[in-house]
Amino acid sequence: MKLKSIILFCLLLSVSWVSVAHAKLNIVAATPDMGAVAKEVGKDKIDVINIAKPTEDPHFVDAKPSFIVKLNKADLLIDGGLQLEIGWLPPLVTGARNQKILAGNAGYLVASTGIKALEVPAASDRSMGDVHPLGNPHFMLDPLNGKIVAANISERLCQIDATNCDYYKNNLKDFAQRLDKKLSEWQKMLEPFRGTKIVTYHKTFPYFVSRFNLNVVGELEPKPGIPPSPAHINNLIQTMKKEGVKLIIIERFRERKTPEFIASQTGAKVIVFPIMVGGQKETEDYIKLFDYNIGQIASALKAKP
Repeated sequence: MKLKSIILFCLLLSVSWVSVAHAKLNIVAATPDMGAVAKEVGKDKIDVINIAKPTEDPHFVDAKPSFIVKLNKADLLIDGGLQLEIGWLPPLVTGARNQKILAGNAGYLVASTGIKALEVPAASDRSMGDVHPLGNPHFMLDPLNGKIVAANISERLCQIDATNCDYYKNNLKDFAQRLDKKLSEWQKMLEPFRGTKIVTYHKTFPYFVSRFNLNVVGELEPKPGIPPSPAHINNLIQTMKKEGVKLIIIERFRERKTPEFIASQTGAKVIVFPIMVGGQKETEDYIKLFDYNIGQIASALKAKP
């Protein structure tokens, strides 16, 4: 009887160990773009939960208590690192009481590690608007930065799940190759419009325009995070007419009345640009996000086939 009990215990222990060994890692990403890249690397070895919705302003995310539960169970938290999430992520992490995802531990990853930040101010204060002291945080809109983030994720997954390290590395290699191929296509699509002058709503696009050689001559916001004023709108209209600006790019979550009015006064076209994966039904992964947006721009500027 005792021998049967020992055998049964060993079998149960073996089943339990196998279950743990094959359990997926729980990944929580601050935004859907970083979550999508994590999924490219981890594939079926990970479960990914994103905190920010793809259709909302990532500066202002509603810190729901349900996120605390998700973070409590996380094996890895992916934070952008340039303070895009500063207003809502730290309280959630504190409330989660998960030692693994605290800064300095293996379960906390700064996605922007190794990325050259743009628009780093020499100094900043509230009079300058919503200026990020560490630089512009919208780095995922340069696909080459997406490669860097993928490499960071692969390295960290190897650290916390060494058994599957080769799997993560192979997925990274495949993703990087596909991204390089698409980048060549995207650059070719927009090359006829090199230097084209555009206007945006917010300082969301420096990485994108730098990669694809577009030229932002103004924003609808007089300062980052400050709503457009009548005087600023009037000045912007005059600038657009003088510079021959024919394209206004706005994020999915922006109000439409002001850009549509400016377009009516200048003859410009307005493009609604989803900035995160899932922001439009055609943008279900990181590569398709650029496919959709670059296709929009090329079409608006009358790209030739």
